[in-house]
Amino acid sequence: MVLTMRGFPPVLVFRRFSSSSPTTTIVTKAIPSKSHLHSPIPDSAFPKGYTLTGLHCGVKKKSGVLDLGVILSTSPRPTSAGACFTRNAFKAAPVLVSQDVLARTGGRARAIVVNSGCANAVTGKQGMEDAWSMVRATDALLPSQSQAPRESETLVMSTGVIGQNLPIAKILEGIRSQGPSGTRTLGSTFEAWERAARAFMTTDTFPKLRARTFAVRGKEFRLAGMDKGAGMIHPDMGPPSGQLHATLLGCILTDAAVSPRSLQSALTYAVDRSFNSISVDGDMSTNDTIVVLANGAATAAEEPEIDEATDPEAYEVFKQELTSFAADLAQLVVRDGEGATKFVTVTVEGAPTYKDAHAVASRISTSALVKTALFGEDANWGRVLAATGSVALSQPIDPTRVNVSFVPSDGTAPLPLLVNGEPEKVDEARASEIIGQEDLEIKVELGLGSESAKYWTCDFSYEYVRINGDYRT
Repeated sequence: MVLTMRGFPPVLVFRRFSSSSPTTTIVTKAIPSKSHLHSPIPDSAFPKGYTLTGLHCGVKKKSGVLDLGVILSTSPRPTSAGACFTRNAFKAAPVLVSQDVLARTGGRARAIVVNSGCANAVTGKQGMEDAWSMVRATDALLPSQSQAPRESETLVMSTGVIGQNLPIAKILEGIRSQGPSGTRTLGSTFEAWERAARAFMTTDTFPKLRARTFAVRGKEFRLAGMDKGAGMIHPDMGPPSGQLHATLLGCILTDAAVSPRSLQSALTYAVDRSFNSISVDGDMSTNDTIVVLANGAATAAEEPEIDEATDPEAYEVFKQELTSFAADLAQLVVRDGEGATKFVTVTVEGAPTYKDAHAVASRISTSALVKTALFGEDANWGRVLAATGSVALSQPIDPTRVNVSFVPSDGTAPLPLLVNGEPEKVDEARASEIIGQEDLEIKVELGLGSESAKYWTCDFSYEYVRINGDYRT
């Protein structure tokens, strides 16, 4: 059996199930190229006070493929850290260790170490020991900021196959190579940031790296971030402790000075509206982690940290910038979804609460029937309505107030499908034209309130099955 690969033209797939069975023929279509989603970024766009690299240490079998990333804050100011972690019951060792580090330091960390190729998940005591070994080795790369004994200041992340132990000796050798006596490749150029982003990758087809500037009270700061993920993507992440809610890994770095409590608060808000609002296949990973560091390198030593309690106006600006930036990074994961041919925005409006709107958008985005219809370019909007009606909301849905429409990405008029519970006489040719676009929006209006939410998802293709059918081979 031959299946279409990314970037190749459509082919026919033939599979004979037995000597007496007929041949099954499936027509596939090309997976759109993702190369345009990655391009060079000027060195000046990246936040000050960070040095980083990516290198090959041997976790991945293929020689030269980057599989270890190291990120260090070099700012003389204390570096605040916030993180949101998976709520999966089988939390991986690096998740548990990073939670412990943040608890011990009160939200301070100056380094991140990440490996790809092995998730270090469901690996028992050995997995915990290996994660702590990575932390201690990376801590040793940080210059001491006081004479007193220090807590560990490194957060650790891993991604890859579950249930296998890390080749920890190779990883530690790679980390130590960035010490004073090693063959250091740490840097602050675009090339260094790109190497770190590539070290995150598993089935990703391009490094997901972005940077932007923003201003708070007229002073300019920078944000840069990288993430990875293409499959096993339906995150549900929350802070290290609290009631909020493939592996998706990401880190966001800024040279603004933000207090630990406010950095965590801003990240929790941002993640709920970005990484917790994407789905490729509806499967939550054991390793999902998003980390943000704020090292204050663009702020004078005497200037206070941005804090929600003492300067709510500055905090609100930072929170909204972080949320917008996190959404940009999260959408890259969906655009690189395994086998995806479409990027779909699901918008739910008129809900009683944000939680209600988010729940409906999530249900539509994870519906296998909706996602396969999108791949087949079948404008079967009844599947959208069925998914909507399956969610228990804080206020019962009134079917006579619900609207559904397809919104094209080219700026032309939306196509109403259901208006106040009554089906429209749909122009099937126009519907097929809209759903045939690589980018489109499904909009549902509930007519129950003023809250809204967005989710970003993709379609299910034959290629998704191929990738995940032989992931370990």
